[in-house]
Amino acid sequence: MEKTIELQTLDEEVLHCRRNASVSESKAASDLDQDRRELARVGKKQVLKRRFGLVSMTGLSCGLMCTWESLIVTKLASGGPAGLLYGFMLVWLGNLSVFTVIGELSSAMRQYHWVSLLAPRSSKKFFSYITGWLTVIGWIAALTAVCFFVADLSLQLVTLNEETFHREGWHGTLILWGCLILCVFINIFVSGALPAIEVVVLIIHILGFFGLLIPLVYLTPMHNSAKDIFTTFHNGGSWNSVPLAFFIGLQGNALCFVGTDSAVHMSEEVKNASRDVARSMLLSLFINGCLALGMLCAILFSAPGLMDLPPTDPPSFVEGFVNAVGSTAGATVMTSIIIALEFCSALGCLAAASRMTWSFARDRGLPFSRLISLVDQRTTIPVIAIILVTVCSAVLGLINLGNYYAFNGIVSMVLEGFYISYLLAIGLLLWRRLRGDLDEEAPSTTTSFILPSAIDTFEHHLCWGPWRLRGALGTANNVFACCYLLLLIVFSFWPATVNISDLTSMNWSVLVVGFVMLFSVGYYMVWARKIYTGPIIEVNLHTL
Repeated sequence: MEKTIELQTLDEEVLHCRRNASVSESKAASDLDQDRRELARVGKKQVLKRRFGLVSMTGLSCGLMCTWESLIVTKLASGGPAGLLYGFMLVWLGNLSVFTVIGELSSAMRQYHWVSLLAPRSSKKFFSYITGWLTVIGWIAALTAVCFFVADLSLQLVTLNEETFHREGWHGTLILWGCLILCVFINIFVSGALPAIEVVVLIIHILGFFGLLIPLVYLTPMHNSAKDIFTTFHNGGSWNSVPLAFFIGLQGNALCFVGTDSAVHMSEEVKNASRDVARSMLLSLFINGCLALGMLCAILFSAPGLMDLPPTDPPSFVEGFVNAVGSTAGATVMTSIIIALEFCSALGCLAAASRMTWSFARDRGLPFSRLISLVDQRTTIPVIAIILVTVCSAVLGLINLGNYYAFNGIVSMVLEGFYISYLLAIGLLLWRRLRGDLDEEAPSTTTSFILPSAIDTFEHHLCWGPWRLRGALGTANNVFACCYLLLLIVFSFWPATVNISDLTSMNWSVLVVGFVMLFSVGYYMVWARKIYTGPIIEVNLHTL
């Protein structure tokens, strides 16, 4: 009798497990089906495999942004210690506002799709085309910048441990190329493990923070007072006023948050994308902002050597670590942690840049679009787009051979490219918001939501996605985001000092961004306007 009861109990447990497994499989299938339907709402067919969840995508965003690491590497503090601290808080708040709005948009559509849907009918094709170009070029420049940071820090490390070593421009370019090749290998041949890798990157990103914070706090022989940190402003660029120097210095802090929208470009590989893309962006901003603020305070209070280093070409922060901890070996370990995390940033940067390039080529926005938009059937990743982005980044790296400052001018277009594309989309959303053009709920599948033509632009009812800020709060946040972006865009074109003695002290971003804009507009007028019609409709919602 006891054996019979045990067998019955075992059968019930097995049946219960099977039911739970069936429910889990059914939920997973339902989520995937919902993701396909959400993608079909903007006329796109599911092509890429959805590998990423909320945690792995947060890991990719946090690792790509490298906020506290970039804060150490990027030393732009023309406003002094207080200007750097308060500027960071302003930039952090501004980015939270901007990406709250970006999250609202990503809940329904892709980035240059936003502009195509929101712009007036007469200009939507042109605006979406320009936004696509700015974003693609911005991501390629961002990848080059991150790989350059890896190369630069590696050479600083060699110089620290080998005094007879004399660095040349080609050294940095070769290391940059090596970093790119390794990133390509992982993105193509280990693509299936990329979500797991990004979870590990998130863990190392947090542990590495403490690995640098603790030595800086406990091993530094000198500490600054709170009064010195919170009340000392400098006019590093000899400008007419300290407030002007403060606003010009914001671009250094802004660069530390570049790449937050990587989740948007990876959205076709994210499960439950309509909600988790926005969640991952804001979660990564919260995590990275807290870590960076802690690291900034540690540097300002405990490592005055990092703030008082004389300018060099390029600036050395490894020596600052030596001054802080009093040990070459300790500085080597600390710098190695940053190099490893910056490489992880390059890894995620290549993934996001290639997906944006592939997506824009899919809508015929780039030359040789048919080739670039191909997807490998075995791995379901855009291999051609990955290779193209890598080649373009490697070509940009050649500029470092001729002039280090000219290379910085190329990299400076990262901020302008991203922020101008954000402003176009967010400004158009504010215009639509004030007009009341967006419906509260998505139309039902029985309505004519998607046009059957594959070349027409979207002309359906605009509606909010499942993630948004409602009412006056959403409108106020939208206005603040636009004001913040305008502020950053204006001051990002200013030079670091008012006294421009030679070409090396100029801010080349105006020339670089202007050249890209002229090229993209010229290509549009000569060729792209004949074939680019905005986002192409690939699938009708009724067919799902």
